[in-house]
Amino acid sequence: MTARSLQSGASARERAATPSLWSRIWQNDAPGYLFLLPWLIGFLGLTIGPMITSLYLSFTDFDLLTSPDWVGANNYMRMFTNDPKFWASMRVTMFFVVFSVPLKLAFALAVAMLLNRGIKGLPMYRALFYLPSLLGASVAIAILWRQIFAGDGLVNKLLLVFGIEGPSWISNPKTSLWTLIILSIWQFGSPMIIFLAGLRQIPQDMYEAASLDGASKWRQFVKITLPLLTPVVFFNAIIQTIEAFKSFTPAFIISGGTGNPINSTLFYTLYLYQEAFGFFRMGYASALAWVLLALVGIFTAFSFLTSKYWVHYDE
Repeated sequence: MTARSLQSGASARERAATPSLWSRIWQNDAPGYLFLLPWLIGFLGLTIGPMITSLYLSFTDFDLLTSPDWVGANNYMRMFTNDPKFWASMRVTMFFVVFSVPLKLAFALAVAMLLNRGIKGLPMYRALFYLPSLLGASVAIAILWRQIFAGDGLVNKLLLVFGIEGPSWISNPKTSLWTLIILSIWQFGSPMIIFLAGLRQIPQDMYEAASLDGASKWRQFVKITLPLLTPVVFFNAIIQTIEAFKSFTPAFIISGGTGNPINSTLFYTLYLYQEAFGFFRMGYASALAWVLLALVGIFTAFSFLTSKYWVHYDE
C-alpha cells in the first residue's frame, strides 16, 4: 500500500468522523427550535395563514355559505367610489385619532411630570393612575361609560347641582364621539408610565444649571425636557395611534353596534365588523381590513421618515 493511499484513507476517516456543517448547526440549535416550535406553529397557522387567506378573500365575493367568487378589484373599487359608509367611518376614525392621541399623550405627560417631582405615596398614585389602562377597553368599562354619560347619568346629575340641564351625551351626534375621546384620555396610564421612565433618565444637573442661568420652568420644559424626551414621545405616539385606529369595543357597546347617532360613532373597525358579521360580506370585510392595514403602515412609515427632523437621540 502506497503512502498516498494511506493518506487518502486517513483523510476519509477524518471526514467521516467530523460532523458536517448542517449537523453541527442542528446539534447546536435543535433545542432552541424545539422550544420555538409552538410559537412558530401559532405564527404560521394563526397569523400568516389567516393573513394570506384574507388577502385572497379581499378579491372575492364570499358570504360564508358559498364558495368564494373571484371579482378582482371590485371590492376596492366599490369601497372608494360607491360606499358612503366607508368614508363616514373614515372621517369618524380620523377625527378620533387626531384628537384623542395628542390629548391623551399631553395628559399622560402632565401627570408623569407631577409624579416625577417625588411626591409621597408615589407607588400608590402610579398604580391608581395605571389602573384604567390595565382594565383596557373592556365591555364593563364601556357599559359604565354609557351609564355615566346617559341622559340621567352621573354627569348630568352633577350638572343639575349647578342648575345646568345637560343633554343626552350618548344620543347627541355632536357630543357622542367626544365621550369616546374622553374615555380614551381617561386610559392614560400606559403612556404615563413610559413617560415617567423617560423623565427619570434626564440628568437633574441640567435643570440645576438652567435654574442658575435664570431659566423659567416653562423654558426648562421646552429646552430640556421635551428635546430629551422626544424618543419616548415618538414611541408613545406610534403605539397610541395604532391603538386608536384599532379601537372597537367602546363604540360597539355605546352605540349598540350601530355606530349611531347618525354614524357619529361609526369607527372603521365597527363598520368592518358590520360588513363581516352583520351582512356576512366576508370578501368586502377582508378588503376593508387590508385598507386599514395599509393606512396604519403608511402612517407608521411616515412617522419614521419624519422622526429624524424632531426626534433627538443621545450620541
